[in-house]
Amino acid sequence: MRDDDTTEDGAGDAAAAAPLARPSTGARRNPASADAIRQAAADILAEDGYARFSIEAVARRARAGKPTIYRWWPSKAALLLDVYHRQKHGVVTPDTGDLVEDLTAFLDSLFRHWRDTPTGPVFRSVIAEAQSDESAAEALGAYMEERFAQSAQMVERALRRGEIAAHVDPRLAIELVVSFAWCRLLTGRLDMETAAVRAAVCLFVDGWRAGSAQPA
Repeated sequence: MRDDDTTEDGAGDAAAAAPLARPSTGARRNPASADAIRQAAADILAEDGYARFSIEAVARRARAGKPTIYRWWPSKAALLLDVYHRQKHGVVTPDTGDLVEDLTAFLDSLFRHWRDTPTGPVFRSVIAEAQSDESAAEALGAYMEERFAQSAQMVERALRRGEIAAHVDPRLAIELVVSFAWCRLLTGRLDMETAAVRAAVCLFVDGWRAGSAQPA
């Protein structure tokens, strides 16, 4: 029986000559198919870059139907962010007992990751697309909420240690730090020495110290 995903775009005759599509399991992801799709997406990005990346190309390479891909990843940006996150090796959220050192190591590793791997241009492109594409904006927003929750744990630990003032909102604090990182990414200024990163972090943390005045 022919997979219903292969009938997209009137591909009847072409589908017959193409390799058989991987079996779909409906809304529940088939791990093997999902991994094949992610690998196909990563390979296309590595070979052709973001500008030539498309769901159609991923579907051909992964031998999956476009409806299957869109059922599991509602937009191109969602798939790209999934691939991006799985390639995000070496970015740390440490627990050194000192917030300045934690955030310095976090930003240092993030800048290095964006600078030294293909993921920096990919993430920058997703941010750019989100400015004019609602689905990309939704995917990016959902991804960042998840990342903010994870990274904010560094600030939460500092709160519990009494290292910063009790009124500091960890979620907002980490958003300020990440916004600084995004500015650097989008303007191609990722070559910061660790000492310069630490100096920038100190500007944030000094404002969050317990001796700082609470906003009215």
